[in-house]
Amino acid sequence: MVRKIAEAGLDVQNTEELNAARIDGKPVSEVLTDAIAKIGENMTLRRMVKVEAPLVVSYVHNAAAEGMGKIGVLVGLDGGDEEIGRQIAMHVAATSPASLSQDDLDPALVEREKSVLTEQARESGKPEAVIEKMIVGRMAKFFEEVTLLGQKFVINPDVTVEQAARDAGARIVGFARVAVGEGIEKKEEDFAAEVAKTLGGA
Repeated sequence: MVRKIAEAGLDVQNTEELNAARIDGKPVSEVLTDAIAKIGENMTLRRMVKVEAPLVVSYVHNAAAEGMGKIGVLVGLDGGDEEIGRQIAMHVAATSPASLSQDDLDPALVEREKSVLTEQARESGKPEAVIEKMIVGRMAKFFEEVTLLGQKFVINPDVTVEQAARDAGARIVGFARVAVGEGIEKKEEDFAAEVAKTLGGA
C-alpha cells in the first residue's frame, strides 16, 4: 500500500492531491480508511516531499523492505552520477542538514542562533567591536554545520559536500530527508505525578 501511495505521489504536488489520487480504483484516503479498519492501527497521510532535478537519487537507511525504512533521502543533482548521489544521500541521512544552503535556512532559526551566540559573546565582557567579529565567525561556523553544501563530507572530511559534488561533475539542486515519526508530538507522561495521583485517589 505504501509503495503504491508513493508511486501515486509522483503525479501530484501536495498531500491534498495525493489523498484524492486513485490507486486500485479508489482514492488514497479511502484505501487508508480500509487499511485502518483491517489492521486496527490508526494511520494518516501527513506529508510528502518531492525533489525535481535531472538526476534524483534515493537512499533508504535501516531498510525494512525494498525502498522502505526508518530514514528516506532524495538528492537532486545536475550532472554527476548515481554513485556520488548515493554518497551525498547517505551523508544527508547521517547529518540531517537543516537546508541546502545559507539562503534556504529558516530566518527564525538564524535569528535564534545569532541571539544565543550574541548573549554568550557578551558574557565574555569583551568590547562591542570584538563581539561583532566573534559573532561573524561563530555564525560562519554555524552555517557550515547546518547547511548541506557547507558541511564537511562524511566520506572525505577534507572537503565540503559542495566541493565533493563539484569534483564529481555535479551540482546539488535539492534534497529531502524524511524520518519515521518525525514531527509527531509525543505526549510526555509524568510517571511520578501519575502514581501520586492514583495513590491519592484523585
